[in-house]
Amino acid sequence: MDITDFYDTFFEEADELLAEMETHLLDLDVDQPDQERLNAIFRAAHSIKGGAGTFGFEALQRTTHLLENLLDHARRGELQLRRDIVDTFLEAKDMLNDQLDAYRQGGEPDPEALERICETLRRLALEEIGDSADVDVSGATAPGASVAAPDPAPQAATPSPAGGRFKVALLGVADKDRNLLIEELGQLGDVEDQEGDVAEYRVTLNSSLSADDIEAVMCFIVEPEQLSIQALGAPDHGAAGQADGKNDGQADGAVEEKSAGQGQGAGAPEAAADAKAPAAQKKTTQSQAAGEFTSIRVPVSKVDQIINLVGELIITQSMLNQVAEDSDTVKDGALVTGLNLLQRTARDLQEAVMSVRMVPMDYVFSRFPRLVRDLAGKLGKDVELVTEGKSTELDKGLTERIIDPLTHLVRNSLDHGIETPDRREVAGKPRTGRLTLSAQHQGGNILIEVADDGGGLNRERILAKARSNGLAVSDTMGDDEVWQLIFAPGFSTAETVSDVSGRGVGMDVVKRNIQAMGGHVEILSKPGQGTTTRIVLPLTLAILDGMSIRVGREMFILPVSAVIESLQPRTDDLYSLAGGDTLLKVREDYLPVVAVHHAMDVAGAITDPTRAIAVIVQGEGRRYAVLVDDLVGQQQVVVKNLETNYRKVPGVSAATILGDGSVALILDVTDLHRLAQSKKDNRIFGTRSPLAEEVEPS
Repeated sequence: MDITDFYDTFFEEADELLAEMETHLLDLDVDQPDQERLNAIFRAAHSIKGGAGTFGFEALQRTTHLLENLLDHARRGELQLRRDIVDTFLEAKDMLNDQLDAYRQGGEPDPEALERICETLRRLALEEIGDSADVDVSGATAPGASVAAPDPAPQAATPSPAGGRFKVALLGVADKDRNLLIEELGQLGDVEDQEGDVAEYRVTLNSSLSADDIEAVMCFIVEPEQLSIQALGAPDHGAAGQADGKNDGQADGAVEEKSAGQGQGAGAPEAAADAKAPAAQKKTTQSQAAGEFTSIRVPVSKVDQIINLVGELIITQSMLNQVAEDSDTVKDGALVTGLNLLQRTARDLQEAVMSVRMVPMDYVFSRFPRLVRDLAGKLGKDVELVTEGKSTELDKGLTERIIDPLTHLVRNSLDHGIETPDRREVAGKPRTGRLTLSAQHQGGNILIEVADDGGGLNRERILAKARSNGLAVSDTMGDDEVWQLIFAPGFSTAETVSDVSGRGVGMDVVKRNIQAMGGHVEILSKPGQGTTTRIVLPLTLAILDGMSIRVGREMFILPVSAVIESLQPRTDDLYSLAGGDTLLKVREDYLPVVAVHHAMDVAGAITDPTRAIAVIVQGEGRRYAVLVDDLVGQQQVVVKNLETNYRKVPGVSAATILGDGSVALILDVTDLHRLAQSKKDNRIFGTRSPLAEEVEPS
């Protein structure tokens, strides 16, 4: 058997276990540690160590072995936890991540870093419990190392002898998956017998491997709760010897039961508890497992390929509809019915496939408790992190790209926003600041917010800094416009430059990255009360609902999520400003008018605004009146990246292919307004509007 076939699965599972370990470490109360959390942290280290030993990753196995010993002492109550000890565990977890990355890339971990973390763990064991913990993975004691008195209960880290017959139980595994797993067991030894049902299917295996090795391989194929291994006897070692050093709480050493998801070895109090659990309770657990663990792992590249094919299917369906509308076949009832059915099926297929790529925001939010803890400690601040809407789903491609912008915003809130405990106390606030990360769906978009209860933005300081940077500003600017100034390149109001912030880089990168994802950033702030940065993103990058508009002979697409309403302007509602700009009064608001034909240089378009249609749209927190010739209709469009396939086009976010095979540009409303402003002819209608009245927007 080529064991390298399991490498990718091991790396994925190990990443998940390390993430789980970090979460539990951050949530630990060092004064009253939760026993279940300690057990979960120990099990994560133990599982990684087992897999590392199976695959021959010696540095990873050595580090997890030392960490596992310390965690075992902690869960037994022999190691009194403190914040600095938890920090050491987190440092070890970071090193495990680095080692995994090295193995993933086909290399070896940094030997100096390995020795450094091992020495740190050994020193901690020696200082806190009088144990050097300097036992290598083979069980040999390092020269000169002191050894603690043997524990009456065998250690979980003790390896089991190899070879023997095992009863491997697959719990709650469907028939089609079970056959595959039995084939994999056949790669680990000889399958002698098999029987049972979905709730519990038992396989007798004669293998040269140990129970630990079998578990380590199988746990990267099935969930731990779906696997149980019993030693039936080892010809070379004897059944009693097989069980010795592994079975905790069983008087009979002839039979060893090893449940991958239950404590995992010696010294685990939960293992003994599970052994005494009523049969009815175990039956219930197995029944639940039968319905819960029915997922499979699929590479993202395969999902992307399916999404691309679905996109092509939607384009083909649009083409068929176009052909039917342009010919007499539209009178054929059967054909029309078939096309309508194809359209519904294609849409349902698209939604189903897109849902496969959707992942909960917890994937993103789970990265920040560690960042907040470390950075707040470095800055001397007490900060409570609150996350809301962790189950809100977002396209996986967007979650990967949103992490960096959110990291900048979180660091800014911690450094600039939330005050030190003493300053908060003087201001009548709790000494502990509050940072909130939230996510929610809003129409066809997802709304992500980073909010703090700090001092808020300083309007005067921002304006002063903007003037010193040569930006065109005025004291009459609205707060929203002033807040947007912090996104200018090189802009920073920090009094000193530190390794956290102050260099004026970051916020402009945040805005560019968000815009590249088809979203925008808004800022809300109140002096003394805090600041909220709001990111609005489309739910997915692949397909969107679009409003087809016609300007001259050209077709464009506006995202439906940005469209508020449409109307035909009246002469009395149009106002010209001194600078050549035109405003449209919509009820009590004055909206900037953006003529698409002017911004995009389209010939043959309607230039009289009273004959055109004004589509009221929203972008980056502002509303605009976009003038078009005609509204064609609403349809699903497949988003094609224009910058990748051609180049960046001002006023355009992407492109799509219409039913007749032509290419239509998807407009970026805010960038379209900037493009129109840059063409300061600015007589958008060919002639100056006859209205002489000049007004300032309210």
